[in-house]
Amino acid sequence: MKLKLFPPTRRLLALVLAASFACVHFTGKVQASEATGETPKIFSADPQTLLASKHMLAAGDKTLRPALNRLLAEADNKLERKPFSVMDKIHIPPSGDKHDYISQAPYFWRDTNSPGGKYINRDGQRNPEAERNSDAGNFANVCYDAHTLALAYYLSGGEKYAAKAAAFIRVWFLNPATRMNPNLKYGQGIPGGVEGRPAGLISARCLADLVDAIGLLAGSKNWTANDQQQMSAWAGDYFLWLTTSKIGLGEDAASNNHGTFYDVQAVSLALLIDNTNFAREKLLAARENRIAKQIEPDGKMPRELTRTLSFHYSLFNLSAAMQLADLGRNAGVDLWHYRTSDGRSILKAAEYLAQFADPDRTWPYQQIQKPNRHELGELLLRAAAEFPESKIKDALNLFRPEDFSSSSEPLYLKMVQPPPAK
Repeated sequence: MKLKLFPPTRRLLALVLAASFACVHFTGKVQASEATGETPKIFSADPQTLLASKHMLAAGDKTLRPALNRLLAEADNKLERKPFSVMDKIHIPPSGDKHDYISQAPYFWRDTNSPGGKYINRDGQRNPEAERNSDAGNFANVCYDAHTLALAYYLSGGEKYAAKAAAFIRVWFLNPATRMNPNLKYGQGIPGGVEGRPAGLISARCLADLVDAIGLLAGSKNWTANDQQQMSAWAGDYFLWLTTSKIGLGEDAASNNHGTFYDVQAVSLALLIDNTNFAREKLLAARENRIAKQIEPDGKMPRELTRTLSFHYSLFNLSAAMQLADLGRNAGVDLWHYRTSDGRSILKAAEYLAQFADPDRTWPYQQIQKPNRHELGELLLRAAAEFPESKIKDALNLFRPEDFSSSSEPLYLKMVQPPPAK
């Protein structure tokens, strides 16, 4: 089966020209006359794919319509949601200031055999206590919800989506009464142990989505120049803490998915605040620090394979590497096609994992939960778009079209079309 890039780039020019002359409305409120604006300032998403999607939808293309419908339905569900704030939590951070973010290490449990109630690590087993003593879930929801709403605004022109996205961002980051202080000093603390750890920064990976949300909101009347200025100031303060604090530098030094996602958030923020020199240097360093050191010549990622959720964390690190490569594409550094002399590369990691698209093939490492083939499939769709001649396309034949029916990612990421129904 020969896979085609999604959206089909050969059709883009004709669709752009059609969109320039058409003034046709269709359900979803996208107008062709609205689809001819400038490319938004986004970094994790693929600007060409996003712009192509907008033009194609405006011209009445039906292939993307289901993905847009799913996106708008998801965005509609968020319109009545109350904005989250760090002030919502019950627990007080060690600083005494509720504006400080806190979270509890999710894999640490109270040792019932310890007289002092010491907490011990049970890798891969999430302690429900951590969910109650944490800002992590709300922080992630703010970033991801703002991104969904901003994307819905950009593709539909619906200002109600932009207004809600802006409200989420203002409450969490900007309003003096509810804003989060720009640090994660108390992330993944361990009761009775440490107040905060470098590992807590993994929850801030969502900031990359927030950065793109801000770029998508740029044309909205509900996102003002003052909002942009204040958000850039917050991002600058957080970026300074991230790149100079002991906790930030500790996460930077991590040699597994934590280090890769550190790069994702640091590069995203650097691009937002126009620190392009830092972004490029970090991306160039990632060739050695994240690809050469974390991926073996056969594609295995040994630091992830030691985990009790080794399949999950292998996918997790590959997704981080792909997002970092997308950031690199938008900053002029090609990580997608970087390859060491002995073959270490993002492609090799994807090809290794692609072998396990076959549901009858057993994952040979510890995985205490059922492997998520859906996540693997979406990563393979992205890899196949970059490497159309690789054997990844064969693995995609093991999936069904409905395996990808809930995703809106084809609207803004470079991907191939899912396999056709048989």
